[in-house]
Amino acid sequence: MKLKPTYVFLILSVSFLAYSFSIYIKPLSAKEDQRFNKKMSSDGQLVWQNYNCQSCHQLYNLGGYLGPDLTNVISNPNKGENIIRAMVKSGTKQMPAFNLSDNEMNSLIEFLKSTDASGKADPRKLKVNSFGMVE
Repeated sequence: MKLKPTYVFLILSVSFLAYSFSIYIKPLSAKEDQRFNKKMSSDGQLVWQNYNCQSCHQLYNLGGYLGPDLTNVISNPNKGENIIRAMVKSGTKQMPAFNLSDNEMNSLIEFLKSTDASGKADPRKLKVNSFGMVE
């Protein structure tokens, strides 16, 4: 049985629309991560941007090179939340002290916690296949 080009076109069009619909509906059905306060994390991202943290620090190896990558700083056993709070408050040789309000500091920490939980930052440990894609 040979299909007419019109039928092939209709089948492909319906398939495309069904696939597109499934892609766009999926984010609506995705569950929010209950470990983090979404509003507070968003506010923390604004603190990160307002104080221009990305000019010195990196997230996922994107950003400045003066300070360390902070993607997984919260789960690092030698660093963590208390060290971040102390460094932001008192500063270091290269980093100025920031006078953040308690709300700003808590939001920044929540942002770093959610970033930490989202993945690992070191691309040197990723396996790249022959097509240049990360596996």
